[in-house]
Amino acid sequence: MLNRVVLVGRLTRDPELRYTPNGVAVANFTLAVNRTFSNKQGEREADFINCVVWQKPAENVANYLKKGSLAGVDGRMQTRSYDNNEGRRVFVTEVVAESVQFLEPRGGGNTNQGQGNDYFGSPGPTGNDSGRQQNNNQNRSSGGFNDDPFANDGKPIDISDDDLPF
Repeated sequence: MLNRVVLVGRLTRDPELRYTPNGVAVANFTLAVNRTFSNKQGEREADFINCVVWQKPAENVANYLKKGSLAGVDGRMQTRSYDNNEGRRVFVTEVVAESVQFLEPRGGGNTNQGQGNDYFGSPGPTGNDSGRQQNNNQNRSSGGFNDDPFANDGKPIDISDDDLPF
């Protein structure tokens, strides 16, 4: 049997971080995931899927994601039930995330250019990593890996059919 869920969508609200009585972090959030088809009016609908993530990844989600953030979730489907205040049994179906990927730069889009590295999922460089951070910042400002070689050129790209891999 297989229980595997892979989703890509945007958060509908800021994640809610709580701690169990034993001190284990747990974050809840809802992911809006577009359907692959359109309705009769030609509009794309979305499903709103509740997700839960535990421990350190829960803290990372709460610290680095917010409403509207694009995220990828890999996990499993879970159904649970509890009795509410009125004594009624409530059933909840949610995705228990084993992995949450942050799929866009912090703050969304390219709004943070020149502000250094984005350490999604970790608190940032410490100790010996500070030298690596300086090198990455130098690469960004001096023709490094984030520079677009075709930006603001305005000229067409001359590529022959022999250069294409397909």
